[in-house]
Amino acid sequence: QVHLAESGGGSVHAGGSLKLSCVVSGLPFADYCLGWFRQVPGMERELGAIAGIDDDSITYADSVKGRFTISKDNGRNTLFLQMNDLTPADSAIYYCAANFAAECSLRPTDFEYWGQGTQVTVSA
Repeated sequence: QVHLAESGGGSVHAGGSLKLSCVVSGLPFADYCLGWFRQVPGMERELGAIAGIDDDSITYADSVKGRFTISKDNGRNTLFLQMNDLTPADSAIYYCAANFAAECSLRPTDFEYWGQGTQVTVSA
């Protein structure tokens, strides 16, 4: 059974940092597209960052580029999202997701497996 479990969310002031983790089980971690998405209640889920199979197949949403870093530890089946210079606009529920594909999609609707999410709140 596939299971994704996020952790690391919390409340910070603007300019602060958080590091999210997502432990994945039940699928061959290194062979999957892995991503971080975020969602504000009442809004659509949006892309944060995607990490493909190769180290150089990483994509960031323009809104987080230069501030967020996605990485993964294949040995620990764990996906990370380092978030720096946070702003109130980054406040959302952050989800990790996995999908098996030759080329990673940027659309949340294309991802098959999801975690329960972790709340990030950034105050001004």
